[in-house]
Amino acid sequence: GRSAALRARMEERLLSARFRYINQQLYTSPSREAARLFRSDPQAFHIYHRGFARQVGRWPENPLHRIVRLLRRRPASLVVADFGCGDCTLARSLRNKVHCFDLVPLSPLVTVCDMAQVPLAAEAVDVVVFCLALMGTNLQEILEEANRVLKPGGTLLVAEVASRFEDMRAFLSAMALLGFKSVSK
Repeated sequence: GRSAALRARMEERLLSARFRYINQQLYTSPSREAARLFRSDPQAFHIYHRGFARQVGRWPENPLHRIVRLLRRRPASLVVADFGCGDCTLARSLRNKVHCFDLVPLSPLVTVCDMAQVPLAAEAVDVVVFCLALMGTNLQEILEEANRVLKPGGTLLVAEVASRFEDMRAFLSAMALLGFKSVSK
């Protein structure tokens, strides 16, 4: 009994350490490298999402729930693109058509791709969502891709931990240079 409990705790610590390592890799390399990482080690994506779910479960509110509430107040006719969709919770929570993109398919709804190159036509969606998914060092490419697929006047919703950005003003200024207007923060 004791050795099994000790073993379980140690395995949990190893998984937590691996989650932190993978998370660091996702934030400090281009999205192409993240795609390569998960192709070479498919189990890494599952470890990452398990650790991610554990982290979010400790927060007072999951930002995805706020995005779901916001979009439910908007017309169901709006087409949504969920960049970094994970297990497609957003798509399963809305009546809207939701295009789900991620590096590994945790759901049959996922289209596997690099977030800097999603397989959508230009101006194809009304809303683009990044919920805790603005990763990679090539953020400009990823955000330009979001801008490309958004219809004129479309909405970009970003939920991200503040520590992701060294300078929030600089990030918002860069967003403005890409053609986005900040409506609320």
